[in-house]
Amino acid sequence: MDFRLAFTPKPFDVKINHRQKLLLIGSCFTEQIGTKLSNHKFSVLDNPNGILFNPVSITRSVSSYINNKQYRETDLFYQNESWNSWEHHSRFSHPDKAVCLACINESQTKAHEFLKHADWLLITLGSAFVYELEDQQVVANCHKVPTDKFTKRLLAVEEIYAALQMMNEAALAVNPGLKIIFTISPVRHLRDGFVENNRSKAALIQAVHQLADKNNNCFYFPAYELVIDDLRDYRFFAEDMVHPNYAVTNYVWEKFTAACIDEPSQQLMKEIAVIVSAKNHKAFNPSSELHKKFLQTNLDKVNKLQQQFPYIDFNEEASYFSP
Repeated sequence: MDFRLAFTPKPFDVKINHRQKLLLIGSCFTEQIGTKLSNHKFSVLDNPNGILFNPVSITRSVSSYINNKQYRETDLFYQNESWNSWEHHSRFSHPDKAVCLACINESQTKAHEFLKHADWLLITLGSAFVYELEDQQVVANCHKVPTDKFTKRLLAVEEIYAALQMMNEAALAVNPGLKIIFTISPVRHLRDGFVENNRSKAALIQAVHQLADKNNNCFYFPAYELVIDDLRDYRFFAEDMVHPNYAVTNYVWEKFTAACIDEPSQQLMKEIAVIVSAKNHKAFNPSSELHKKFLQTNLDKVNKLQQQFPYIDFNEEASYFSP
């Protein structure tokens, strides 16, 4: 007897490989996938603005990378003893204005150069709700500013689609070969309310599908559906009943790998996983001959892979296993 309905996402016609560059933008779910891609030695740049949730802030961030926008002191504001940006996550906030600004602009420059040569842009949308200041500026992060300083509203499907379409056209103008994968975060924004969370996700899903139907460089990966419709159980969530747990992330990652990454890269990922696991191994006796043999064996594996795949950076692993 089956107690759940599993499904397998349709494989992409064009797939990711290790020679390509991937820029990831969006919610915390984006960072989880980005970490796994990075651990498997893909060339990845993850969330240059920090975690972003709403489509307006995400599309604005992409526009800023395209134009290599450099922020000024007037773009910052002081709150809770730190300088902050309305367009960036709090990881950029700092008590020193100059440090805050330098970190933001360094990230901007890096994202600008990366996007010009990126093969894939992976965007995870988290919520269709936005928070606006008095001048109707949508903020990416409220930075613990009192809620009465903002107006909260739900974006219409048409607004989301228009913003994403404009972003896609602008990105293709500077990088004609760019392909975009959209996902909807399975993280449930229950502070908005149960009904409101579903309205928000529905608006995002509808807008993204309209975009993918119109543009042959845009794809949809059903991370949201895998969690909500396939796994469909609170045991797959953390204690807050909102965030998917470690097992879920691995499950979605397996489905993503099968659907979106080409077969040669999947085989290479298995070899890399063995090396990464060995690198994370804690030696009981680092000075023993057995451990020295363990290091040399894995160094030989790393050197062999580096010769076979010179476009992948194994310097960190080679340094770790070197005597």
